Amino acid sequence: MSSDSNQTMDFGAPSGFGLHHFYVDIPAETKAAVRIVEDYGFDGDETKRETTESRVILARELWTKIRDDARRDFNSRLKSKNQSTGSWRTGIVKLDRFLGKELCVLAWAAEHAMPEECPIICEKWLALRPEERWWLYTKTFAEAGSAKDKERGWRKALYCALSDGDSITVQTKVKPTIRKKDQDEGMLLFDSFDGDK
Repeated sequence: MSSDSNQTMDFGAPSGFGLHHFYVDIPAETKAAVRIVEDYGFDGDETKRETTESRVILARELWTKIRDDARRDFNSRLKSKNQSTGSWRTGIVKLDRFLGKELCVLAWAAEHAMPEECPIICEKWLALRPEERWWLYTKTFAEAGSAKDKERGWRKALYCALSDGDSITVQTKVKPTIRKKDQDEGMLLFDSFDGDK
C-alpha cells in the first residue's frame, strides 16, 4: 500500500506537503552563491507557519567543487534503498533531512576553503559514516547552525578537521581497508546516538 508519505523526490525528500526536509537553492546566475536551507514544514499542523532556516551560503566556485561527490554518495545510498536518485539543477532541489544534515557538514567545511582544498575535504567527508556526519551536524548546529554563524567555533573546526592533510598522501598511503577499520572502531562513539534529534 503506497501513500504520499512513502513517495520521495530529488534526493530522498518526502513529496508530501509541509514535511521536514532540506533544500538547495541553486540560482540560474552561474556565479551566484548557493544556499542550503532547512525547511521544518508545518510539523503536521497546517495552521502553523512554515519555518525555514538558512544553514549555509556557499560561493558558487566552492559548490561546484563539492557537488559531484555529494551527488554520487547520496545517489549510491538511495539506490541501495530502491529509491529514485537526484541531480543538482537550477532552482530548488530537495533532500531528505538526514542527507541535508550531511550536506551541511560538507558545505560548512568547504565555506572557509580555497577551491584547491575541496578535493581533500570531499575525500575526508566521504570517509565518514552517515552517523558520524549527523553527529558533526548536531555539534555544529548547537552553537553555529545558521548561515550567519560562518566565523564561529565549530564551523571553523570542521574546515580544520576536513582540510588538514594532502590529497595525494591520503590516496596513496591510506588503504581503503585501513580507513574502513578506523571507521568501524570510531563507530563505538555513536552506539547510542539518536540521529533523529
